[in-house]
Amino acid sequence: MAETRQWRLASRPVGEPTMENFELVTVDRPEPGHGEVLVKTLYQSVDPYMRGRMRDAESYAEPWDVGEPMQAGVVGEVVESNAARFDEGDVVTGNLLWAEHAIADADDLQRVNPELGPISTALGVLGMPGVTAYWGLLDVGDPKPGDTVVVSAAAGAVGSVVGQLARINGARVVGTAGSDEKIDWLTDDLGFDAAINYKTTDDLSSAMAEACPDGVDVYFDNVGGPITDAVWPRLNDHSRVAVCGQIALYNETEVPTGPRKLTKLIETRAKVEGLLVGDYENRWGEALERLSKFVRNDEIRYRENVVEGFENAPDAFLGLFEGENIGKQLVKVGERND
Repeated sequence: MAETRQWRLASRPVGEPTMENFELVTVDRPEPGHGEVLVKTLYQSVDPYMRGRMRDAESYAEPWDVGEPMQAGVVGEVVESNAARFDEGDVVTGNLLWAEHAIADADDLQRVNPELGPISTALGVLGMPGVTAYWGLLDVGDPKPGDTVVVSAAAGAVGSVVGQLARINGARVVGTAGSDEKIDWLTDDLGFDAAINYKTTDDLSSAMAEACPDGVDVYFDNVGGPITDAVWPRLNDHSRVAVCGQIALYNETEVPTGPRKLTKLIETRAKVEGLLVGDYENRWGEALERLSKFVRNDEIRYRENVVEGFENAPDAFLGLFEGENIGKQLVKVGERND
């Protein structure tokens, strides 16, 4: 019987994850049942939210089980089909296992349209990160022409799209990132008006004040921690804060004290709203239609950091916490069948 490989959660990490928390196993390749397809993984996504799913049920609503395969966004090729919706050779995307091959219910998959862009973009600018950026900024952040929009983790898959969408909507855009290479990409290639390297800035609050002399109207928060603390005093009246991620806190072993500085919200009547891309499931197509147009017209640019080889998937994930990636972090697992 044909075999395939899976990555399983070997143990729950304490603090920052390590390779000891992952286990690579070889198993029999599964066969699809009625209404199911067997998908060969071509590209696998790794994302910061996965750190939360490595926690236990007391600290995360939907944790992965120790000893079981983890899940990820995947672009893959249908190699066997027992479903009318898909034929062998179709390229699809969905939330599948960290595996070279996986079974999926056909209703849980979407066909990838290669005319919109390279198939890998279905996991990035034309996938979950792009849609998160689109609705998180436009619906929650609601930027107006002339607003100042601050984006943390601005060189990441979500933040880079947020900043460009804000610029398209006539806002002044300030980003934070953790290397000079990322800062140059934001300002020189993506059109950000200013960017702050939080790792080399001695006084983050002063740097934020200098970059935002007229205050902050929209803050798209992917990070939390000291960057958010530096933005808070700059919030203008009736500003909007879209809370998308808190990567600065994901590896903390103790829950930080908070929430803090709520007096500022009273003074400014600011709105703080968390967001989940799943809330926009019925508007996914609307976002992709506009995003693909922006990409075709070079109004939105993107980068992908592709790690080669399924065996290197944990390394790609761990690299997220070292700030190694610019743009979308992906693992290339396989090639399409001829």
